[in-house]
Amino acid sequence: MFVFLSKLLPPFVYPLGLIALLILLALLSARRRRLQKAALILALVLLWLAGNRWVAMGLARSLEWRYFPPNPVPQAEVMVVLGGGTETPDPPRSIVEVNGSGDRLLYAVWLYQQGKAQHILLSGGVLDWTVVNTSPAQDMSALMQMLGVPAQAIWLQQDSRNTYEDAVNCARILREKGINRVLLVTSAWHMPRAVKFFQAQGLDVIPLPTDYNVTQADWERLWGSDPRAWILGALPGVDHMALTTKMLKEYIGMLTYSIRGWK
Repeated sequence: MFVFLSKLLPPFVYPLGLIALLILLALLSARRRRLQKAALILALVLLWLAGNRWVAMGLARSLEWRYFPPNPVPQAEVMVVLGGGTETPDPPRSIVEVNGSGDRLLYAVWLYQQGKAQHILLSGGVLDWTVVNTSPAQDMSALMQMLGVPAQAIWLQQDSRNTYEDAVNCARILREKGINRVLLVTSAWHMPRAVKFFQAQGLDVIPLPTDYNVTQADWERLWGSDPRAWILGALPGVDHMALTTKMLKEYIGMLTYSIRGWK
């Protein structure tokens, strides 16, 4: 039930959900002009804040820049890759496809080809109420084999429904194999939470983030002196709101897990 509620309730505190609730409040407050006006003004302010480039990139940077890929990347016996970067092959999709977080899979394959790990542990299970034929771990395995990773190098963990369970279940598999040191691959914005949980399981974790939304050049251009960039950055945009929402989702996830005492 907790997993279901954790997916159901947060959208109502994300920008789009709050804006919709404020507009609904304004519609229901036709006879209370001051409340109606306040709700509409707050909705517009929230739309601007969540949809402008500075807020979106600032939130992304606050998570993504906590860890950077080490140079050179060290070696370990196992590389753990967290699910979330694939789409299952449901018709009319003919094969497994990558989504916006697909860099996790591509980066992991590249690291394997560089000889950074002998095995890849793919982590990701199916939510109870969803109807899919394969797990994220299976989908990642299918794509990795298409890209040349041998099946015998791949291990699957298919019982997790969130990041905390990723860490617990992967740690159990690794302990059974006598492995303590791992390379951890996930999106840069997701890495702070993932590292915390995997380290709490007693693992020696080497973070290998990927899927960055904000690069050094992006950040420097954001604060450039060209007034045209400032004007365009100040205008609300759907892509910026989507990025803001994704980062708020991660912060809410951190808070929720902290409240539950998951470490």
